[in-house]
Formats: sequence, structure tokens, C-alpha cells
Amino acid sequence: MLDLDLLPGEYAVCRLPAGSSLPSSLTAGPDDKTVISVTWGVDELSVICPNDRVPEGAIVDTAWRCFRVADLTLAMTGVLASLVGPLADARVNIVTFSTYDTDYLLVPTVRLTEAVNTLAAAGHRIAS
Repeated sequence: MLDLDLLPGEYAVCRLPAGSSLPSSLTAGPDDKTVISVTWGVDELSVICPNDRVPEGAIVDTAWRCFRVADLTLAMTGVLASLVGPLADARVNIVTFSTYDTDYLLVPTVRLTEAVNTLAAAGHRIAS
């Protein structure tokens, strides 16, 4: 059983061309509590960010909601599997990313209620 926080607002999954610089819309100040993931790949610069921080010129897929796994440690195993498995069985599409401290899971906004119900039925607790 995991504790999940449903983050406020909608998120976007974005793609910029490989070799792109970090867009200024993604820089953060010391008081910024926004969750943003930037991944430089061979073929792309991939960004997950709140809808109001989408970089100019990006290919964008919007209207995602973001869950954060609470109280995660690197020693824990099966964390994503315990989330992804039930959602896959319910045919809810997802995007995930991880940081040193935790894992994040995005679901389409239009499937949020179904995702919350599915995760709760799997024994997870969700706070918003």
C-alpha cells in the first residue's frame, strides 16, 4: 500500500528537438514548488511540466494529472509495478518519471476518477 499525493493543476508532456537548450519557462526560483522533469535524449528533449510552463515550439500532449508517491526510499521495490499493474488492467494510459526522492505518475485528466478508483481498489491511499 502506497500513499499518493495528487498534485494540483494539469500537466503537459512535451517534446523539443534533440540538442535544444533548456527553455527559460522551466527555470525555477528558490520558492518555486513546481514539479518539472527534463530529460535529454539522443532524439529529443522531453519535458513534463504544468500546462502554464509549456516551452514555446514544443510538440505538446496536455491535460494530464500528476500523482507523487509519498515516503519513498531507494530501497523499496515494486513501487511502479504496484501502480502501473492495476492501471494497465483498467486500460488507463500513464506516463511515469522518477527522481532521487520519489516516483511520479501521470494519468489523463479525463481518466482521473477511474485512475483514483482503480488505485484505491488496489489498496493505495490518495490525498489531494
